[in-house]
Amino acid sequence: MSGEQGKESYMAAVGLPEIYTDRSVRLTKRELEVLFLVIEGKSSKDVADALYVSKRTVDFHLANIYDKLQVSNRVQAFRRATRLGLIPLEVSLAGN
Repeated sequence: MSGEQGKESYMAAVGLPEIYTDRSVRLTKRELEVLFLVIEGKSSKDVADALYVSKRTVDFHLANIYDKLQVSNRVQAFRRATRLGLIPLEVSLAGN
């Protein structure tokens, strides 16, 4: 049994939801910009101001990020993006 299959079997056995592990997840340049600013601890309003867009636009990008990464909040998005290699570890450590 491969490591990935073992992890999926373990998660199923303990009742955890299946984790989306497809490495082909792609975020747009703008979604990555939003995610990087969120990792720095900025609010949606702060991100909107930094990118010269509305808060609603930032929230739209965040919803797309959450959907693509199959997560439901900023912390989960950060963790999943780091695991998938979408965010270099150095950047994620510098932001915290």
